[in-house]
Amino acid sequence: MKKKDRIFSPYTIFAKEDWAKLRADTKLPLNQNDIENLRGLNEPMSLEEVEKVYLPLSRLLNLYVAATQGLFSATKSFLGNSSYKVPFIIGIGGSVAVGKSTTARILQALLARWSNHPKVSLVNTDGFLMQNSELKKLNLMEKKGFPESYNLSNLLKFLTEIKAGKENVKAPIYSHLIYDIVPDKYINVDRPDILIVEGLNVLQPAPLPNQGEFIPYVSDFFDFSIYVDADEENIYRWYVDRFLELKNTAFIDKESYFHKYSSYTDGESKKIAEDIWKNINYKNLRKNILPTRQRADLIIKKSNDHSVEKVILRKI
Repeated sequence: MKKKDRIFSPYTIFAKEDWAKLRADTKLPLNQNDIENLRGLNEPMSLEEVEKVYLPLSRLLNLYVAATQGLFSATKSFLGNSSYKVPFIIGIGGSVAVGKSTTARILQALLARWSNHPKVSLVNTDGFLMQNSELKKLNLMEKKGFPESYNLSNLLKFLTEIKAGKENVKAPIYSHLIYDIVPDKYINVDRPDILIVEGLNVLQPAPLPNQGEFIPYVSDFFDFSIYVDADEENIYRWYVDRFLELKNTAFIDKESYFHKYSSYTDGESKKIAEDIWKNINYKNLRKNILPTRQRADLIIKKSNDHSVEKVILRKI
């Protein structure tokens, strides 16, 4: 971005080294073993990366949470409402294979260490996808992950109950092994201090209302939003590499939806992965996901080795 364009940009851009300084004197509460357990498949993540990128981000979010809690307390006092806790909700969006889940898990681990919000829950919106049987009936299996493939009413109901301070709100569980919703299995979200909601299309705006009527949407419930970004050629390569790794690991399981690919050669599997990327994931990225990037409060831009090269923060 040219200097004159930055003057009018709604964002402040930080190189990683400059962003790292914003951690101040915050101590890193995780070790390398913790990071290994939190990172995704084929996604390198070092303790140094967490310290330079995600630790300062956790400090920023801690400040936002404290400010929001104070504002809520003041509003509650003004309105004379009964005392109930409203979680601070963080939305994390971005393409498949870009590292959203790792970002979400690391932030969950870091934020849970702050004294004023020890209870941090994480929900993936994959659990709100329609079941495969329903997607097949609607001829949407080739658009799985597109906005129209989600049970939006259930997701909105879940977020409404969370924001209302309701206890024991259930979220469906999605299994990447069977590539479907797990029947009668749920995550129980019980009035957390912070809820992280991670998914492909979570930053989408609501469609234009008819006759000025309000249409609630997922992104309306977020107090802070993050977009995990990378160049398309890198995401494509990460997706194919991950597919090949899964072919030799998870796909071997006979319960796996993709078990048939475990007997394919690497060349055949690569062709399958390329076709899935081209016909499904790339189309979803270009049409639905990438256009939401500029709606994020913060963008994490990754380089070709998955490391973060810059952090872009929306100005207040």
